[in-house]
Amino acid sequence: MSETPTFTPREIVSELDRYVVGQREAKRAVAIALRNRWRRQRVTGELRDEIAPKNIIMIGPTGVGKTEIARRLARLAQAPFLKVEASKFTEVGYVGRDVESIVRDLTDLAVQLVSEEEKRTVMAKARERAEERVLEALGTPPEAREGMRRRLRDGALDEQELEVEAAAPAPGPPPTLSVFTPQGVEDMGNQLQQLFGNLFGGTPKKRRLKVPAALEAFSAEEAGKLIDMERVRELAVARVEQSGIVFIDEIDKVAAGPEKRGGPDVSREGVQRDLLPIVEGSTVQTRHGAVRTDHVLFIAAGAFHVAKPSDLIPELQGRFPIRVELSSLSREDFVRILTEPRNSLVRQYSALLRTEGVELDFADDGVRAIAEIAAIVNERAENIGARRLHTVMERLLDEVSFDAPDRGGSRVLVDAPFVRARLEPLVRDEDLSRYIL
Repeated sequence: MSETPTFTPREIVSELDRYVVGQREAKRAVAIALRNRWRRQRVTGELRDEIAPKNIIMIGPTGVGKTEIARRLARLAQAPFLKVEASKFTEVGYVGRDVESIVRDLTDLAVQLVSEEEKRTVMAKARERAEERVLEALGTPPEAREGMRRRLRDGALDEQELEVEAAAPAPGPPPTLSVFTPQGVEDMGNQLQQLFGNLFGGTPKKRRLKVPAALEAFSAEEAGKLIDMERVRELAVARVEQSGIVFIDEIDKVAAGPEKRGGPDVSREGVQRDLLPIVEGSTVQTRHGAVRTDHVLFIAAGAFHVAKPSDLIPELQGRFPIRVELSSLSREDFVRILTEPRNSLVRQYSALLRTEGVELDFADDGVRAIAEIAAIVNERAENIGARRLHTVMERLLDEVSFDAPDRGGSRVLVDAPFVRARLEPLVRDEDLSRYIL
């Protein structure tokens, strides 16, 4: 298994700053939680197993960066990461997914993650085998192999087509079916689908491909043969147990105040009680083996407009000792979101239209005007945070995007007059802006 990168809390916050604007308190909380994992691994003796992760609840309106912080954190840690919505789960006996599917899905993701890592380590050998198969399919005699191999690597054979027989790469380990583990009908259906897919879907099929595509198909097939799936499963289970991260969104949707207990809220409280053993540490049977959740990090998030964190059952509250509140976004935050992150919307739209030969030039006053309009619409309608910028930008550049194929070589200046001319009429008509912006 590849060495997991280590970062100090300051480095983690700095890295998150490249993608998420503001919300420093939340960034500090997740940075400390991630660093504590590294620290726990270096504790010796029995005490290491006694150190539990400090789970986090993020409280804040939609579109302020809760999910993005958790997602970027998982990429930094190269850890198995799963985002689920609490409202999709029900307690045992109700229609819906059972909460243990969280651990099963996380383990499936870990198997894919480790499998890709293992394939990268054997790719050089797999490539050599793939080249041999391509040369054989081209009918190259043994004495001419080396010369043809050089031509193959130089790209001289790229335009040739050949008929290949390659099996589709297996989506996972050998087919298994968990019968005696408690699980929802949906999960059993998924397992049956994969079971029959693996039994009947791996038959080699003949296809006509150009040499580069055939080389890729053969390389993937050979890499799959070279890795040890039993080892992959073992590493994946260990990765989940030691560094898995679960992001539970909309946790406030399963919270109910004391005055609301009873009726449909019985199911909400049941979901919390089903979540409790997984969060506090239990063993879940998956098709890759038993997985312990004692050291999985859980990050919950919710707007908590109606319910409050104190409306969660006390036992679950105690399992989320760290609470951070994310602030709503201001006009200045919108300006920074549009320009500062590495994946900012300004950079995204500029790159998209550059493919058509159209250069977008965003002036400072144009960016401020976009931010101003997004903030106004958020105030008047539902506050959806930074997601409002996507709606505003799409509406602003609708005409330019449509005409871009006919405007190759042109330059479009997005300044304040350009923004106001296209968006102010919509902003003034409040009823229309509710539906369009």
